[in-house]
Amino acid sequence: MSLDLNYFRKKLEEERLGLEEQLKSVARISPENPDDWRPTTPDLNPQTSEASEMADVFEEMETQNAREVELEARLTEVKEALGRIEKGEYGLCAADQKPIDPDRLEANPAAKTCIEHA
Repeated sequence: MSLDLNYFRKKLEEERLGLEEQLKSVARISPENPDDWRPTTPDLNPQTSEASEMADVFEEMETQNAREVELEARLTEVKEALGRIEKGEYGLCAADQKPIDPDRLEANPAAKTCIEHA
């Protein structure tokens, strides 16, 4: 059974766009490297004399940093999957080059390995 690459390309492109939109809410593209995102500082406007308000700012920064890392990692996976489509390697397990179950790709279109090698 052959995969419908156009279907998976569309799914991946939609996910890429969604991830980029989510990233824009917590990060900005690095001027030095357009493939890298940097977390932005939350706009909480604290009173610097209030320790609890400063603690809230730092907590929010940690949350944004963690979210940025998570989103950027997934964006990288999606871009790599799109690259595999272009190279004709999509849907093949990176470990043994056997076909990845279409149900796995449906659940995670960016999967690079079969369940056995996940």
